[in-house]
Amino acid sequence: MTKDEKYISRCLQLAHNGLCNTAPNPMVGAVIVYHDTIIGEGYHIRCGEAHAEVNAIRSVKDENLLKESTIYVSLEPCSHYGKTPPCADLIIEKKIPKVVIGCMDPFSLVAGRGIEKLRKAGIEVTVGVLEEECRHLIRRFITFNTLKRPYITLKWAESTDGFIDINRTGGKPIKLSNPLTSMLVHKKRAEHDAILVGRRTALLDNPSLSTRNWYGKHPVRLVIDKELTLPRDLELFSGRIKTFVFTRKSPHQLNTLTEYISLDFSKDILPQIMEVLYQKKIQSLLVEGGSILLQSFIDSSLWDEAFIEKVPLCLKNGIEAPSIQKKYFKLNKIYFGREIMHAVHPQNQRQNVAD
Repeated sequence: MTKDEKYISRCLQLAHNGLCNTAPNPMVGAVIVYHDTIIGEGYHIRCGEAHAEVNAIRSVKDENLLKESTIYVSLEPCSHYGKTPPCADLIIEKKIPKVVIGCMDPFSLVAGRGIEKLRKAGIEVTVGVLEEECRHLIRRFITFNTLKRPYITLKWAESTDGFIDINRTGGKPIKLSNPLTSMLVHKKRAEHDAILVGRRTALLDNPSLSTRNWYGKHPVRLVIDKELTLPRDLELFSGRIKTFVFTRKSPHQLNTLTEYISLDFSKDILPQIMEVLYQKKIQSLLVEGGSILLQSFIDSSLWDEAFIEKVPLCLKNGIEAPSIQKKYFKLNKIYFGREIMHAVHPQNQRQNVAD
C-alpha cells in the first residue's frame, strides 16, 4: 500500500461514521497530513452540516501547518454553494498546497469543477487513489444522481428448501430470522431512507417497519394499497413514522405523517414509484415485501444488491422465495449460524466490493 493509499484508506474509515445521517449527501472522510503525521481528521457527520474537509481543517490545532500539509479526501471537494460554502474555496483560503482525492463527484454541480478550481489556484491535485473503494462507499449517491432513482436493496429470509412462509390467510408468519439476524435486518433499515412492502405483507404481518432493535433513524415506510383496503388500525398508519401509501385513489389524509400518492395502475407502477422517490430525494430503498413484490423488482432488473438469509429449516411447501440467478452472488457469510447470501447487480459489480 502506498502512502497516498494509506491515508485515503483512513478517509474511508472515517466516512463510514456518517452512514445513517448524511443522505442525500454522500459519505466523505478527510485527513490532513503534515510531514507524514496526521494533524487533522474529519468526516461529513450529518446532511446540512459541515463537510469532511471543514471538520478536518477545524480539528488542526496549529493552522500555520496547513501551508505545508496535504489534505486527503475520499471525494472531490465541492465547488458550489449549497447548505454550506464550497470546500474547494476553503482549501484555497487556507493555502493547503496539495490535495489527494479518491474519486470525482458524479453530482452535476461538482463533476470536476472542484478539481479545476483547485488546480487554477496553483494547488497540486492527485485524483483516483483507491478509486473503486471510494466509489463503492458512495454507490447510493452515484446511483441516485446518475440513474435518477434510489439505490435498491432487496432483503428476505428463506428456508433451506426455498420457501419464505407457509400458505396462510391469517395468523402469524413463520419466524425464520432469529433475534440476532433480526437485529442485522434492523441495522439495514437504519442504513436506508425508505422501506417498501406490499399489501399482503402489511395485512398479514402488520409490521411496524421500525428500527426498534438497532440504534438509528426509522426509514420512511412505503406500502402499495391499490384499492385502499388495508385496515386503518395497522401499525403502518400509527402516525408515529412517515408513511407513503401508493394507491389509485386520492383520499383525505389519515394523519399528518401518512401521505397518499396516486399511481396509474394500468401501467407498470415500479417506474412511477421510482420517480416519486427521486423527487422526494429518497436516496436508498430497502424492499422487504413478499415474494411477488420482490420478484417484480428482480424481473424488472430494478435492484442493486440483495441479501438472503438461508435458514436451516425445511418447510416442505408454502410460498416460494424469489429467485436471482446464481451468477449474481458475490459473497456468502455466516452470521450467528445463518448463511447470508449477497447478490450484486451487474451494473454495480465494478464499484461494489465487499464491505
